[in-house]
Parts: sequence; structure tokens; C-alpha cells
Amino acid sequence: MVVTHSSNEIRKIKIKNFELLESISRKNKFLKNFFSDKATVIMFICNHCPYVKHINPELVRLTKEYIPKGVSFLAINSNDIEKYPEDSPEEMKKISHQLGYPFPYFFDEKQEVAKYYGAKCTPEFFIFNGLGNLCYHGQLDDSRPGNGIPVTGNDVREILQDILEGIEKITYPKIKPSYGCNIKWKV
Repeated sequence: MVVTHSSNEIRKIKIKNFELLESISRKNKFLKNFFSDKATVIMFICNHCPYVKHINPELVRLTKEYIPKGVSFLAINSNDIEKYPEDSPEEMKKISHQLGYPFPYFFDEKQEVAKYYGAKCTPEFFIFNGLGNLCYHGQLDDSRPGNGIPVTGNDVREILQDILEGIEKITYPKIKPSYGCNIKWKV
């Protein structure tokens, strides 16, 4: 199922610390230990979603480009693994290794992080500046499976460049609808 996120639904949120299972190490870790004093990108993704699979190669390229510039990236999977076992922490670890994710991939078992940020789908991006203020909420770019538009990460890149160049925009937070698979909520 596909969902969009309207700008009326977003509230002014600040980056927040949570303790979650990090899939590679299989240990609980505090998210704040991965926040950057320049910019932090929190990405809601999962393993099974065709929209995430579509952007994965660009996601790896983008993160490898911006991590050396001081930007941190945190991926979070909030799906119900009872209904979607391919999104389990064990499978998250496999996909991280297989795709070469250069960022931590956390499991939000209680779905509290997704609820705090108001995440609705995968993939969905939240970009915060070094002060923890939300600068962007939305999609990676306009590409979707089958629409013929190349995956470039342009929407995320534009915000990251602005932050790194110290450009303050009155329009922050910038919001673009997210489009992908619904987060699989527990009943």
C-alpha cells in the first residue's frame, strides 16, 4: 500500500534520543551517540519495501558522499516483524552487509520512534541541523519504481548542501510528500 504525507501533518519536532537495537552489533545503542553537530538524517526504511529497494543504491552513494563531510545517517525500521519477518533484525543485518550500508540500521520494536516523528511510510526522511532543528521532512527524490525518473537523491542533497553551507532558509522545515509502503503497525 502507498501513502503520502501532507505538510499539514508535520509538526515542529526536535531530534530526540532513543535507545534501540542496532542490527549489525546486535546491541542496544543510544541514537544520540550517532547525531552530528552539522546535520543528522533519520531515515525510515525496511527490507521488503519495493520503494526502498528502488533507492538503495543511491542511498548508499549519498551516505558515502556526505558522511565524510560530517553528516550522520541513521536508518530505522519500525515494521511489525510478526507480520513481516523479512524485516527482522537478523534480516536487517544481512541486508546491511549485502548492500554495504555505511550507516547504522536500528530496529524500533516498540514503534515509539516512528510515532514520535510521525513517520508514515518507507522510505521517509527527516533532516536535522546541528542544533537538532528539523530542516526537512519527506522523500529522497521524485523517482519511484516504474516512473522512469532517475534516482538522484536531489531533495535530500539540496537540504544537506544548504545546511553545510550555512544557508538559513525562512521556509524551514521544507516538506515534500513521502511516497512508499505504509509502516506496518502492530495492532
